[in-house]
Amino acid sequence: MFPPEKAHYLAMDLLSIGLKLPVIRIILKHQYQSNTQHPVTFLGINFPNPIGLAAGFDKDARWLHLLKNLGFGFVEVGTVTPLPQDGNPKPRLFRLKKDLALINRMGFNNQGIDAMVTRLKNRPSGLIVGGNIGKNKVTPNDKAIDDYRICFEKIYPWVDYIVVNVSSPNTPGLRELQEKEFLTNLFRELHALRSQYETQKPILLKIAPDLTTEALQEIADTVQECGIEGIIATNTTISREGLICSKETLEAIGAGGLSGAPVREKSNEVIAQLRQMLGKDYPVMGVGGIFTAKDIREKKAAGANLYQVYTGFVYQGPGMVKQLLSGL
Repeated sequence: MFPPEKAHYLAMDLLSIGLKLPVIRIILKHQYQSNTQHPVTFLGINFPNPIGLAAGFDKDARWLHLLKNLGFGFVEVGTVTPLPQDGNPKPRLFRLKKDLALINRMGFNNQGIDAMVTRLKNRPSGLIVGGNIGKNKVTPNDKAIDDYRICFEKIYPWVDYIVVNVSSPNTPGLRELQEKEFLTNLFRELHALRSQYETQKPILLKIAPDLTTEALQEIADTVQECGIEGIIATNTTISREGLICSKETLEAIGAGGLSGAPVREKSNEVIAQLRQMLGKDYPVMGVGGIFTAKDIREKKAAGANLYQVYTGFVYQGPGMVKQLLSGL
């Protein structure tokens, strides 16, 4: 009944209001929390279960208490930037229902790192929270490290792990930062900043699904050389291959990252390649096209250790985590 972006905020805000009522809170827990949790240790962190919510859904850490009650083992907030920004002009989020997919060109719309930190200070206990950081659109690439540094220093005390996002297709020039020289300089800076803290929290890299084998090998080499602790594979794709949706509809929608069922195989292929390049023990978080427990088993077979959902959650609804854990 509503445009996707309006529906997103309306649904989450209404559920959050309901959560404040004791009766509704009890119903939510009973209806949506699984009795079996499947705890997992990943990068030295004890996750209640292996099902997480990918970045981009709760951009400003507004709904962590609700998402915990919906059964998620972890939530990745962001992508957050140093300064607030409106993102790209609306409409910028589109449903491809027949394909079980979404196209978005949100453009890192968020309220800025300071607003996020204020909310994270009141985060719920027992929920693992990751912070996904990026750069402002107006920041040129040669100054991008400054933006990542600002976000890193401000968010570090309030999250369990940090993710560097250089793979969104909706910020001009951002994917150029997946190159070896930039990543080497960036992670050298972030590791130096982290060394000042008593607790050494993991820093992960989120990559695109559209990399060539050669580019992926270069990232794998960089990961090993720089001591990057883990990879999240993958972000949205710019490909439109194999969609049921008509060419005319796609042309009317325009640019943006595609997520959901059509990216599943592409994500699995990248995970499998990374596993081959990086060895059996390297930490990989799998995201892209998860709708069922079968999809998770495929991600696991490809080499993923932990799993994130986004588009599947939009289409399946708030009972998704319970269904996935029961299927496992």
